[in-house]
Amino acid sequence: MGTSDVDLARLFKLRLIVARHGEMDLARWWNSNGMLGRRGAVVLERGFPRTHFFAQARAVFAIARTRCAEIFDPPGCMTLWHLPAELEDQFEDEWHRWLDHYEEWMPFFERLQPLSGADLLDELAEFELIDAGTRESVARLRKSSEGRSIALPGVHEPNDDVITLLAAAFARSERGALLIPYARLEAGA
Repeated sequence: MGTSDVDLARLFKLRLIVARHGEMDLARWWNSNGMLGRRGAVVLERGFPRTHFFAQARAVFAIARTRCAEIFDPPGCMTLWHLPAELEDQFEDEWHRWLDHYEEWMPFFERLQPLSGADLLDELAEFELIDAGTRESVARLRKSSEGRSIALPGVHEPNDDVITLLAAAFARSERGALLIPYARLEAGA
C-alpha cells in the first residue's frame, strides 16, 4: 500500500470535519469543546501564532481517537482514527509538510470553525468530500446489536472510498450517542 492508494490531504479534511462535528458544543461525542472552533483558535493562537490550527487538530484528533477506542476497538479492523500503521506513518510525514505550508490550510480551518453540527453528511457534502452515492451507502449501513459500532460489510484495503465511508458513517450516530464505524482489513493490509 502506498500513498497513491489514499489521498492524505483528503483524509486530513475528513478527520477535521468529523473531529469538529463530534465536539461537545456540537454532537457531544468526545470531550473537547469548540477546540476546532473559534474558541480554540483564540486560546492557541498566542502560543502558536502560525500553526495554532494544527495544534488544535492534533489535540482533537487525540481526544477522538481515544474516545473511539474506549467504545469499540476491534482487532484486525480499521477506523477513521486507527488506520494501518504504514498509512498512519505516511499521514504523520505529510503532517510535517503541511506545517511547512500552513498558510495553504488556513482557509479550510477558518471554514471549519463555524460548523453547526446539524448534519454531518451535509457538512461533508458542503466541503465536496461526499456524493449522493456515499449518502446512499451510509443509509444502508446497520448498527451492531450492542449499539456501539457500525460495520462496513466485507473486507477492505485502505483507499479513499473506504476512508470516506468510515468518516461519513459517523452520521449514523446521534447527539451524545457515538457509534464507531469500522472496516475489516484484508489479510496483509
